[in-house]
Amino acid sequence: MDQEDRIALFLDYENLALGAREHLGGMAFDLRPIADALAERGRVVVRRAYADWSYFDEDRRMLTRSHVELIEMPQRMGASRKNAADIKMAVDAVELAFEREYISTFVICTGDSDFTPLVQKLRELNKRVIGVGVEKSTSALLPPACDEFLYYDRLEGIETPPARGRRTRPARVPSPEPLPVEQEPEQEPEPQPTGEEPVHDVDALAGLVAQTVAGLQGSSSGAVTASTLKRTLLRKDPTFSESNYGFRTFGELLRHLAERNVVELAEGPAKGDPEVSLPEHGDREVAFGLLRAVVADLAGNDSTVALSGLKNQLRRVRPDFSEKKLGYRSFLQFCKAAATSGAVRLQWSPEADDYLLTTQAS
Repeated sequence: MDQEDRIALFLDYENLALGAREHLGGMAFDLRPIADALAERGRVVVRRAYADWSYFDEDRRMLTRSHVELIEMPQRMGASRKNAADIKMAVDAVELAFEREYISTFVICTGDSDFTPLVQKLRELNKRVIGVGVEKSTSALLPPACDEFLYYDRLEGIETPPARGRRTRPARVPSPEPLPVEQEPEQEPEPQPTGEEPVHDVDALAGLVAQTVAGLQGSSSGAVTASTLKRTLLRKDPTFSESNYGFRTFGELLRHLAERNVVELAEGPAKGDPEVSLPEHGDREVAFGLLRAVVADLAGNDSTVALSGLKNQLRRVRPDFSEKKLGYRSFLQFCKAAATSGAVRLQWSPEADDYLLTTQAS
């Protein structure tokens, strides 16, 4: 138990409840998916929700059953009910951070960017901060400030209502018109899933993982473990989750990438926490050979090839080529590595204002 994270949960309830109702087809807010997600991360020892509860009578019972302390912020004449709840929540969180040193993680459930200073202050106090918010009502400023950010709509157990429920709301905004006009809003939301496709782009993920592993290997003398890699990915993108790519666990994701020869896995210092490294041979040597072959083909006998546009030439021969999958941050870095290995010669040309490559020995 001493090794478990102690978690304090703070809910800006009005922001969450209204966000769910407005952007998730009138869905009522449910705490259970958040509680389940936090149970996987540690012990929740404090649960507090802030709101004027006269506006959320139906939600009281659900929260009470989940052992949430309801902090009443009644509306007063000449005062802003929402601002009063925000200030009270921020003051309580900072006070708890000083009084309860054993609490290591604070969960701030809101999409309001006004809480960004609170998140930053808690991190200054050496507290881990997890944010939770409804995706469409969450400010773009808040997730990057957190150590990890969970979108409520993506949590396990959240079933978004059918699209039909969401389409009826935009249809009421314009004035009533004939049926063909009403059908247009039904067709407009259809492209929305395509906006989520990059989230499920495993090829882009492979490049991100390989680049991250390469960076960790270069900045640390020790082995890179799966847990270290996951924490680093979350620092780069607090909204990262392997479930967004169709994997149940991070280990399953790593095994998939290992099968594709993006990374190599070896037994780590702890069970279930393997060491992760980039393949020393195989794809990297093949890529260097491909670069040399393309440069030789384009250069002819004595001429050189400019770096600009060379990557497109490689992709004509091998469409799936990506230097990021090999752990390089840029194509130039990949070419410099190839030059170091002796596959090509790389030299800056002031006349061409570009790097020039050739297979001829210097």
